[in-house]
Amino acid sequence: MKVLILGSGGREHALAWAVSRSQRVTEVVCAPGNGGMAQIARCIPADLNSVESMVAVVEAEQPGLTVVGPELPLSLGIVDTLQARGFRVFGPSREAAMLETSKGFAKRFLQRHQIPTAHYAVCTSPAELEKAIEMFHPPVVVKADGLAAGKGVLICETRAAALEAANNLFSGALLGTHEQQVVIEEFLQGDEVSFLCLSDGQHVAPLVPAQDHKRIGEGDTGPNTGGMGVFSTDKLLEPAMQEWILHHIAQPTIQGMAAEDTPFVGVLYVGLMMTAKGPQVLEFNARFGDPETQAILMRLESDLVEALEACVEGRLSDTELRWSAGASACVIASSGGYPGAYKTGFTITGLEAAARIPGVQVFHSGTAVKDGQVVTSGGRVLGVTAVGEGLEQALASAYQALGEIRFEGMYYRRDIAHRALRRSR
Repeated sequence: MKVLILGSGGREHALAWAVSRSQRVTEVVCAPGNGGMAQIARCIPADLNSVESMVAVVEAEQPGLTVVGPELPLSLGIVDTLQARGFRVFGPSREAAMLETSKGFAKRFLQRHQIPTAHYAVCTSPAELEKAIEMFHPPVVVKADGLAAGKGVLICETRAAALEAANNLFSGALLGTHEQQVVIEEFLQGDEVSFLCLSDGQHVAPLVPAQDHKRIGEGDTGPNTGGMGVFSTDKLLEPAMQEWILHHIAQPTIQGMAAEDTPFVGVLYVGLMMTAKGPQVLEFNARFGDPETQAILMRLESDLVEALEACVEGRLSDTELRWSAGASACVIASSGGYPGAYKTGFTITGLEAAARIPGVQVFHSGTAVKDGQVVTSGGRVLGVTAVGEGLEQALASAYQALGEIRFEGMYYRRDIAHRALRRSR
């Protein structure tokens, strides 16, 4: 079977790597792909901003299964369009993807179905915002309603700062797009955990938990990014807590979407804050996370393609996911200046030496091939990922591999999993 993966980042490289390991797969095609994906798949041009471009690729390739990586194609309704043309696609419909594409929709959904989440207000104008802000004690969380590539969440220490941030979202000064809605939330204290599940619209199958590091600076300082590193270990969540989250958050979400005639088929990414009151939903994503996917799939021992097909065919309850018992870690190597302005086109060296280290996979996020050399082409460039018997071993291997890699302006955090390591000592 030919599998087509739509996307060009580290998440899609990890998906292509996992898909290529399936005995059911004869060819992997990536559109548009990147410099790393080209080593394990055939990469072809595609415009992920255009439904017409993506449909043309699928119709030309005639894959047995199409896997949608990023959120933008989902928001454009690519799944609906391809399904209407008779193609098998892994991913939620445009309406179901609103769990991610509209934070206002997601918060109202959570409230309707009594799923635990922070106190909130959805504001549609600056005047509404000024009234709502008085109901919150600082610090206050301000969120863009729509997609913002991980950069639409601001933690404000005062009401005045929250008002300014929200007004900048309305005006377009902050993200370059004018938000029609802004979400205000109470600030929650605790540890964040990423809890991802596969769903066929009725059933859920949890993946192993992970913890992301979104801030650019060590010690979790500086502005938010799309993610600077992540680790996965079963010690993140006790089995009883995983069961609680599954039965009180993930399953009710899927059942609620089905009850509202918007069945959710794909990956439900639940971003949780583990508070003193218990798990609270921070956000939903309607697809695999990046860089969570890199770390999670390194621990998957069963066939990913079989699981994705089971979701599409509505038989997930008959499928078993098997995981390694150790740990994994992914550290992002980024361009200097990211998440602000940065330069690209720098040659990357040491990739072969890094890949020779046992347990290591180097997933490409923002790379291209130019004159036979791999060069930087994005803010997040590489996701150096490793597995180990424990977290310390996985991290040691990942950092050893990073020590082999060079490109101008290369930056990475050296403290991924610092809180988990401190607690374990």
